[in-house]
Amino acid sequence: MRRLTLVVNGRSRAVEARDEDLLLDVLREQVGVTSVREGCGVGACGACTVLVAGASVSSCLALAADYDGAEILTVEGLGEEDPVVAAFVAGGALQCGYCIPGFVMMTHELLSERPSPSPAEIREHLAGNLCRCGTYFEITEAVAAAARRRGGG
Repeated sequence: MRRLTLVVNGRSRAVEARDEDLLLDVLREQVGVTSVREGCGVGACGACTVLVAGASVSSCLALAADYDGAEILTVEGLGEEDPVVAAFVAGGALQCGYCIPGFVMMTHELLSERPSPSPAEIREHLAGNLCRCGTYFEITEAVAAAARRRGGG
């Protein structure tokens, strides 16, 4: 075991991890971040997405030891007033909600890169995220609404 420091949602957290421990498991089990979820375990569904220094990371594939000292953002670090969260809630862009934290984090990444994305750019950026309930139309609309809320479109 080795001691690591993860900065999760602005708060420094000391954790212990073996070399093979996944970031997903450390975040859930030691930090208590439950929005980060395992959907597929192979980085193909997006349910485990977190942002590290603003870039998306599939935490089900990431070794925790590689993120010592990293600044990690999850949905818990956003709050209800966050324009993306508010747009998803207002637009009913969820059904069961399991996948939504990953979509929200990917939306933050997209809007930081492209403040006014086209519908095609939204679909392309979110293509790696799966919603088993099929609320893709509502999710795409929520991303566009979030861009407008942030002043981008």
